[in-house]
Amino acid sequence: MPPFQLADLDLSPGKRARLHRLLYAHGPGHGMGMFLPIDQGLEHGPRDFFDSPESADPEFQLRLAEEANFSAIVFQIGLAEKYIGRYAGRVPLVLKLNGKTEIPSDEEAFSPLNGSVEDAVRLGADAVGYTLYVGSPAQDRDFEQFSRVRQDAIRFGMPTIVWSYPRGKFVNAKGGQLTSYAIEYAARTAQELGADVVKVNLPEYDPEKAKQTPKPYNTAVFSEEEAVRRVITAAGRMPVLVSGGSRVDEGDVLEKARLSMRAGATGLIFGRNIWQRPYDEALALSRKIQSLMLEQSGFRAPALAR
Repeated sequence: MPPFQLADLDLSPGKRARLHRLLYAHGPGHGMGMFLPIDQGLEHGPRDFFDSPESADPEFQLRLAEEANFSAIVFQIGLAEKYIGRYAGRVPLVLKLNGKTEIPSDEEAFSPLNGSVEDAVRLGADAVGYTLYVGSPAQDRDFEQFSRVRQDAIRFGMPTIVWSYPRGKFVNAKGGQLTSYAIEYAARTAQELGADVVKVNLPEYDPEKAKQTPKPYNTAVFSEEEAVRRVITAAGRMPVLVSGGSRVDEGDVLEKARLSMRAGATGLIFGRNIWQRPYDEALALSRKIQSLMLEQSGFRAPALAR
């Protein structure tokens, strides 16, 4: 079972109602979330659709989100306005408020706003998403921009999910974005700045990169599960969603899901690892992941096991 149930969190009625729909009324339920992001067309461009050309049409992800019973789909403003209407009330929406292309260097990463909390309310969203680049030389602008989003979200009773990602030349100089140091710091930063939910990557241990991190991380070695638990601890009283990252084999996807849930994550936000496959494979894998999530949390899922 996730470390926090909704009743444990200090939330306004609006935020509580919307998170209840995401974590109890849709997806695996029982306080867990399974989200399907399709913001990669902006972040990575059309190259992400080469292996599964049909996935370039957002109808692919919307049908999948409904048939596989995801907790929500994640769209940028343009896709939300063009596609969510016919699925409103059937597929919950998380509206991503900022984004960037991969064309400029990430040395001074910054993700500008392209949507608003008011847009999210108008489109019937149950949460907004915001990418925060922790450690970037542009983090002062990032913090200020997020502060405005956070204040609007409070005013409208809208939960804020922060994609908290270590990025930039200073992060690279201290071991890179996948060290325990960087990811724990990113989780803590999201908590400190007022996120309601945080999305993180899993740490990956590389001894050479670990040596570049500040003390005491430079000599610390954690097991995979301990590393994930430390990130969840760094997030404090804030639900943690684990990112899927680049596509890997199905067995590795299931193992990442198993490890995340066993370590205490509230949910998963897997995109490319789901929809960069033919539809039938994506649907079958989605059902396997949901079943695994329920089993790891002590619930039975006979309908999902078919």
